[in-house]
Amino acid sequence: MRLSGLASGMDTETIIKDLMKAERMPLTKITQKKQTLQWQLDSYRAVNRKLQEFSQKTFDNIIMSNSFRAKKMEISAPNDVSISNKNSTSDFTGTIKVDQLAKNSTMHGSEITGAVGQSANKTLTELGITGTEITIDAIDENGVIKPGKMLTFASTDKLSDVLNKINKETGVNAFFDSKTGKIAMTTKLGGATGNNDEIQVSGDLGASLGLNGQPVTSGQNAIFSINGLEMERSTNTFEVNGFEFTLKEANSKEINFASKPDTEAVLETVVKFVDDYNKLMEELNGLVRESKYRSFQPLSTEEKAAMSEKEIELWEEKAKSGLLRNDPMISGMVTKMRSALMGSVEGLGSLKEIGIGSTTGKYAWQDNGKLVINEDKLKEAINADPDKVHKLFAQTGDPANPTKPGEIVGEQGFAQRLKALTDITIKEISKRAGSAGSTNASFTMGRSLDEMNKQMDRYEDRMKKVEDRYWRQFNAMENAIQRANAQSAQLMNSLGGGA
Repeated sequence: MRLSGLASGMDTETIIKDLMKAERMPLTKITQKKQTLQWQLDSYRAVNRKLQEFSQKTFDNIIMSNSFRAKKMEISAPNDVSISNKNSTSDFTGTIKVDQLAKNSTMHGSEITGAVGQSANKTLTELGITGTEITIDAIDENGVIKPGKMLTFASTDKLSDVLNKINKETGVNAFFDSKTGKIAMTTKLGGATGNNDEIQVSGDLGASLGLNGQPVTSGQNAIFSINGLEMERSTNTFEVNGFEFTLKEANSKEINFASKPDTEAVLETVVKFVDDYNKLMEELNGLVRESKYRSFQPLSTEEKAAMSEKEIELWEEKAKSGLLRNDPMISGMVTKMRSALMGSVEGLGSLKEIGIGSTTGKYAWQDNGKLVINEDKLKEAINADPDKVHKLFAQTGDPANPTKPGEIVGEQGFAQRLKALTDITIKEISKRAGSAGSTNASFTMGRSLDEMNKQMDRYEDRMKKVEDRYWRQFNAMENAIQRANAQSAQLMNSLGGGA
């Protein structure tokens, strides 16, 4: 605790505070500069999150999208057969005739002694079931008996646990009926061997469950013909020519089917990609063109204390504006992204040819790099060749100049170009601003922040010394005044002034 001004009557503490305000002005500027740098770092990282999101969406929704393969199927009897495209890039048209549906083989066990009316949630011991091992062989998709592995259980296991493991690890599905006390099994795959042996059970537990040696009701293969070619499958769902067929009814009638591109699904995918691109361009252009208010600097603790929360919010809104104005890294990427969408992909054409970038037929870029879509022209291109439209965006192909992706790219699709540019910028920003979890020493702005912290610590140490010096000087002054007062009083007394 310091007592001041006792001799001089001066408010020494206030005077020193005012002197220190002037001394601290350089430190205040460093603090403001550090806060601005931190805000700028946060802005860079926010940009990187947007770029990462766009890159991932571009990869998932355009480059790896299955929507370009989407087909609409027209079927004369949809209640008898359903057809969907799985991985075909071409259309499929013809007829199908179903003579027989596939049917799975089944087997019913004999009654388990003492299990009638009991719950499957009871243990094997509680149900009086003995044995620990069971092996189930079942028919596979090729119509061949596939040897099963031996399953082992404990007497404390529930019957429901036994059935769940059988269903999970063997080629059959099994269930227990408490009313009859029996277990029923069905092969997971249809078809038959012709020997009524599609399910084979062995082991001491199998015997105790009444399953060993029980008769099997054989299944059957699906029999059908596509475009006159007679075929068989072990299941009613199968793939032919990249299309998945599901047979529902066997009536030997000829059913017509035809596929065509699902134009709306492809259109929606392209429109979403263009919308994402336009949104990113709008946000990035907004950042590099945002107004900067140089008179609005970060507030000090004292300044904030004198303001309301709303005033602080409005002030900092101005102070944070324009942090990335004219940033060469971001503005350069915007320019390159615009350039990457110009020209054409070798052997596939340009965006202009499928109706992107034009509203009236004249190719024109609008709104600082934003794209516009002529939906009629785009639909026409999709109907003509959806795979070509996909390649226009997603084709890989090596850039002609790999050091400058997006400038001279040859066979590389437009989405691939944008993703390459975006990924390069993400790495550049990470070198400058790091990412969540990065140590300051690992990126440029972090090292600058560390240096500022050291500079501020050194200045704080200096300020303590300066303040101590002021106090010593004012204390010395007070002591001098006290001595002068004492000498004056003594002189007055000696001259009789005190009489």
